[in-house]
Amino acid sequence: MTPLGAGHRFVPHTADLRIEAWAATRERCLAEAVAAMIDSLLDHPLPPPEFSVEWDLSGDRGEDQLVELLEEVIYRMEVSGCVPVATDITATSSGTHVRFDMAEIQDAEPCGAVPKAVSLHRIRLAPDSSGWRCAVTIDV
Repeated sequence: MTPLGAGHRFVPHTADLRIEAWAATRERCLAEAVAAMIDSLLDHPLPPPEFSVEWDLSGDRGEDQLVELLEEVIYRMEVSGCVPVATDITATSSGTHVRFDMAEIQDAEPCGAVPKAVSLHRIRLAPDSSGWRCAVTIDV
Protein backbone atom coordinates (compact mmCIF):
# COMPACT_ATOMS: atom_id res chain seq x y z
CA MET A 1 0.00 0.00 0.00
CA THR A 2 1.33 3.44 -0.88
CA PRO A 3 1.25 6.18 1.76
CA LEU A 4 -1.58 7.97 -0.06
CA GLY A 5 -3.51 4.77 -0.86
CA ALA A 6 -6.95 4.21 0.55
CA GLY A 7 -9.22 1.24 0.24
CA HIS A 8 -11.01 -1.62 1.89
CA ARG A 9 -11.55 -5.35 1.62
CA PHE A 10 -13.64 -8.12 3.06
CA VAL A 11 -11.95 -10.86 5.06
CA PRO A 12 -13.52 -14.33 5.30
CA HIS A 13 -15.46 -14.75 8.54
CA THR A 14 -17.94 -17.40 9.59
CA ALA A 15 -21.51 -16.12 9.18
CA ASP A 16 -20.58 -12.44 9.60
CA LEU A 17 -18.83 -9.71 7.62
CA ARG A 18 -15.23 -8.80 8.50
CA ILE A 19 -14.05 -5.47 7.08
CA GLU A 20 -10.53 -4.10 6.84
CA ALA A 21 -9.93 -0.51 5.68
CA TRP A 22 -6.85 1.66 5.27
CA ALA A 23 -5.93 5.23 4.37
CA ALA A 24 -3.33 7.91 4.94
CA THR A 25 -5.37 9.58 7.71
CA ARG A 26 -7.55 8.33 10.55
CA GLU A 27 -10.55 10.24 9.20
CA ARG A 28 -10.22 8.76 5.70
CA CYS A 29 -9.78 5.29 7.20
CA LEU A 30 -13.07 5.71 9.08
CA ALA A 31 -14.78 6.82 5.85
CA GLU A 32 -13.36 3.76 4.06
CA ALA A 33 -14.92 1.53 6.73
CA VAL A 34 -18.32 3.09 5.95
CA ALA A 35 -17.71 2.58 2.21
CA ALA A 36 -16.86 -1.07 2.86
CA MET A 37 -20.09 -1.63 4.77
CA ILE A 38 -22.12 -0.05 1.96
CA ASP A 39 -20.21 -2.00 -0.72
CA SER A 40 -21.07 -5.23 1.10
CA LEU A 41 -24.75 -4.35 0.92
CA LEU A 42 -25.35 -2.45 -2.34
CA ASP A 43 -24.22 -2.88 -5.92
CA HIS A 44 -22.62 -0.05 -7.90
CA PRO A 45 -23.40 2.47 -9.18
CA LEU A 46 -24.88 3.86 -5.99
CA PRO A 47 -27.88 6.19 -6.32
CA PRO A 48 -27.27 9.94 -6.18
CA PRO A 49 -27.54 11.60 -2.77
CA GLU A 50 -30.81 13.32 -1.87
CA PHE A 51 -29.84 15.04 1.38
CA SER A 52 -27.03 15.25 3.95
CA VAL A 53 -26.79 14.65 7.68
CA GLU A 54 -23.99 15.94 9.90
CA TRP A 55 -22.95 15.36 13.47
CA ASP A 56 -19.90 15.03 15.73
CA LEU A 57 -18.68 11.64 16.92
CA SER A 58 -18.84 11.43 20.68
CA GLY A 59 -16.18 8.84 21.53
CA ASP A 60 -12.59 9.74 22.33
CA ARG A 61 -11.05 6.37 21.42
CA GLY A 62 -10.75 5.55 17.74
CA GLU A 63 -12.35 2.13 18.18
CA ASP A 64 -15.34 3.74 19.92
CA GLN A 65 -15.71 6.20 17.06
CA LEU A 66 -15.56 3.38 14.51
CA VAL A 67 -18.37 1.55 16.33
CA GLU A 68 -20.46 4.72 16.66
CA LEU A 69 -19.99 5.55 12.99
CA LEU A 70 -21.00 2.11 11.69
CA GLU A 71 -23.87 1.81 14.18
CA GLU A 72 -25.16 5.14 12.83
CA VAL A 73 -25.23 3.66 9.31
CA ILE A 74 -27.23 0.66 10.57
CA TYR A 75 -29.59 2.90 12.56
CA ARG A 76 -30.32 5.16 9.59
CA MET A 77 -30.98 2.15 7.35
CA GLU A 78 -33.43 0.69 9.87
CA VAL A 79 -35.22 3.90 10.86
CA SER A 80 -35.27 5.98 7.68
CA GLY A 81 -34.48 3.50 4.92
CA CYS A 82 -31.50 5.62 3.83
CA VAL A 83 -27.80 4.88 3.39
CA PRO A 84 -24.73 7.09 3.06
CA VAL A 85 -23.47 7.08 -0.53
CA ALA A 86 -20.61 9.42 0.38
CA THR A 87 -18.91 10.09 3.70
CA ASP A 88 -16.75 13.04 4.70
CA ILE A 89 -15.00 12.96 8.08
CA THR A 90 -12.87 15.82 9.38
CA ALA A 91 -10.89 16.40 12.54
CA THR A 92 -11.95 19.58 14.34
CA SER A 93 -10.64 21.38 17.40
CA SER A 94 -13.43 19.78 19.44
CA GLY A 95 -13.32 16.24 17.98
CA THR A 96 -14.43 14.51 14.80
CA HIS A 97 -17.13 15.80 12.44
CA VAL A 98 -19.08 13.50 10.09
CA ARG A 99 -21.13 14.28 7.00
CA PHE A 100 -23.14 11.58 5.25
CA ASP A 101 -24.62 12.26 1.81
CA MET A 102 -27.71 10.05 1.96
CA ALA A 103 -29.83 8.19 -0.60
CA GLU A 104 -32.93 6.01 -0.29
CA ILE A 105 -31.93 2.37 0.04
CA GLN A 106 -34.87 1.42 -2.20
CA ASP A 107 -33.18 3.30 -5.07
CA ALA A 108 -30.14 0.99 -4.90
CA GLU A 109 -29.56 -2.57 -6.07
CA PRO A 110 -28.96 -4.93 -3.12
CA CYS A 111 -26.05 -7.39 -3.38
CA GLY A 112 -25.47 -8.65 0.18
CA ALA A 113 -26.82 -9.24 3.65
CA VAL A 114 -28.21 -6.37 5.69
CA PRO A 115 -25.95 -5.44 8.64
CA LYS A 116 -27.55 -5.89 12.06
CA ALA A 117 -24.91 -4.70 14.54
CA VAL A 118 -21.23 -3.98 15.05
CA SER A 119 -19.36 -6.61 17.02
CA LEU A 120 -17.14 -5.28 19.78
CA HIS A 121 -14.85 -8.31 19.49
CA ARG A 122 -11.50 -7.82 17.67
CA ILE A 123 -12.16 -4.22 16.64
CA ARG A 124 -9.08 -2.20 15.74
CA LEU A 125 -8.21 1.30 14.53
CA ALA A 126 -4.53 2.24 14.69
CA PRO A 127 -1.72 3.91 12.76
CA ASP A 128 0.74 1.77 10.85
CA SER A 129 3.78 2.44 8.66
CA SER A 130 1.62 3.55 5.71
CA GLY A 131 -1.07 5.56 7.52
CA TRP A 132 -4.07 4.11 9.35
CA ARG A 133 -5.80 0.71 9.35
CA CYS A 134 -9.00 -0.53 10.90
CA ALA A 135 -10.72 -3.88 11.18
CA VAL A 136 -14.21 -4.66 12.41
CA THR A 137 -16.76 -7.47 12.31
CA ILE A 138 -20.36 -6.72 11.34
CA ASP A 139 -23.16 -9.06 12.41
CA VAL A 140 -25.41 -9.81 9.43
